[in-house]
Amino acid sequence: MSSSTYNLKNMLAEPMPDASDMRIGIVVSEWNDNITQDLLDGALETLKQFGVREESIIVKSVPGSFELIFGCSQLAKSGLVDGIIAIGCVIRGDTPHFDYICEAATQGLAHLNVTGKVPVVFGLLTTNTLQQAEERSGGMLGNKGNEYAITAIKMVDYARSIQN
Repeated sequence: MSSSTYNLKNMLAEPMPDASDMRIGIVVSEWNDNITQDLLDGALETLKQFGVREESIIVKSVPGSFELIFGCSQLAKSGLVDGIIAIGCVIRGDTPHFDYICEAATQGLAHLNVTGKVPVVFGLLTTNTLQQAEERSGGMLGNKGNEYAITAIKMVDYARSIQN
C-alpha cells in the first residue's frame, strides 16, 4: 500500500489488467462504519472504473474486523469470486484490544493468502486516531479503498497468469 515513496500514482504507472471478466468479493466490517463505508465506496468506484461489472461484485458485511477472517474464508470457499477485498478499520483506544484485533486479523488474512487459491487483499485500516482514519478514507490523504481495488485487480490477474 502507499507510503511517502509509493502511492496510487505509482500503482497506476503500469497499464491495468483487463478486469471486465473478474468477479470480486468485498467483506466489510460494520464496526467504524463511518470509515468502512467510505473505504467500500472508494473500492466500488475504482473496481467499476477499471471494468469490473456491478453484477460481478459481491459485498458482504461482518460485525467487526476480527470477523473479516471468517467472512473472507467462506467467500473464498464459495467459488463465486476470483479475488476478495477485506475492509475494516481499527482505531487505537486505551486498552490492548487494538493490538489483539490487529494482530489476529493480520495473521488470519495472511493465512488465507498462503493457503487459499483466491487472493485476499488486506484492507484493514489501523490508525491511532479517528482523524487519521478519516484522512485515509476520502480525506486529505485520499481513499485507501481505491488502492485496495487496484490491488485486487492486479492480484487476480497475477493468480490467473500462473494458473494458465
